[in-house]
Amino acid sequence: MPKASPSQPDATALPATYEAAMAELEGLVARLESGDLPLDQLLTNYQRGAALLQHCRDKLQAVEDQIKVLDDGVLKPWKAQ
Repeated sequence: MPKASPSQPDATALPATYEAAMAELEGLVARLESGDLPLDQLLTNYQRGAALLQHCRDKLQAVEDQIKVLDDGVLKPWKAQ
């Protein structure tokens, strides 16, 4: 399997931030919903979307776990001030 060259980003690499992953996921959803993609691109974009969704869920879970640690193991309801 060929590796991505330094000048070409790895298409399987996940974004570093939650916000970047969500932005990419929203773009993918818009392209999928347009109905204009050929079948092979549709499948590729669906798989990328599934990976991005899991990445976002993992990041949210990590934040939730950190909050539990900060609150002595108890996840408390969020109270906006």
